[in-house]
Amino acid sequence: MRFRTKTAGAFLAVAAVSTLVASGIARAPASADGQSFAFTMVRSQGAEAAGCLPDARAVVRVHPAGVNEILSIRAVGLPPRTNFDLFVLQQPDAPFGVSWYQSDLRSNQNGVARVTVVGRFNVETFALAPGSRPAPDTHPGVDATTNPAFGPIHTYHLGFWFNSPEEAVAAGCPGATTPFNGEHTAGVQAMSTRNYPNLAGPLSQLGS
Repeated sequence: MRFRTKTAGAFLAVAAVSTLVASGIARAPASADGQSFAFTMVRSQGAEAAGCLPDARAVVRVHPAGVNEILSIRAVGLPPRTNFDLFVLQQPDAPFGVSWYQSDLRSNQNGVARVTVVGRFNVETFALAPGSRPAPDTHPGVDATTNPAFGPIHTYHLGFWFNSPEEAVAAGCPGATTPFNGEHTAGVQAMSTRNYPNLAGPLSQLGS
C-alpha cells in the first residue's frame, strides 16, 4: 500500500534535514519525539567508490500510526526516469546480512523519487527463523530451497538498488548483477543509511 499525500510538516522536515545533509553534519535523526522522526540516506559505498551519483541524497520520515509505522522517502539527485528497489537491511554495506524487500520506487524526469510504505519500522523490526524448512523455488537456480535457522536479528538500516544493471551503467555506476529485486536481476546498490553505525541503524531510534 502506498500513500502519496504530503503535509506542510513533512515538507518542513525534508527542508530542515536536507540542509543538514548539504552541510554534511546530519548523523542522527532530526527528531525522535515519540511521534515521528526524520533521518538521511547517502549514496552507497559502491557508488561513492565508483564516483557515480555525486548529487544523490534522501530524507526519510517515519511516523507511528497505531499498530504500525508509515515510512516515507524523498530522494533527489538521482538519474531521471530510473527504477529502484527498496530494502530493510541488517547492515548498510555488503554483504548486508538479513535483507527484506519493501517497495519499488522510480525517479521522475527531474531525478526525484518518492515512496511511502506501511509496516514495522522501529526498534522491534526484526527477522527470525526458528528452524530450517523447505522454501519455495520461485526462481530455479537462484532461490535457496531451504533456510538456515537463526535467532531474532534486528534490521535497522535501509538501502535501495538500481532495478537493473543497465540502469546502473547508464548512471555511470558499476554494471554488476545483484539479487535485490523481485526477479533477482537488480543492479548495484544506489543509496543506503551507511551514514549511521552498522549496529545502530536509524530505525532503532523509534521506540515500540
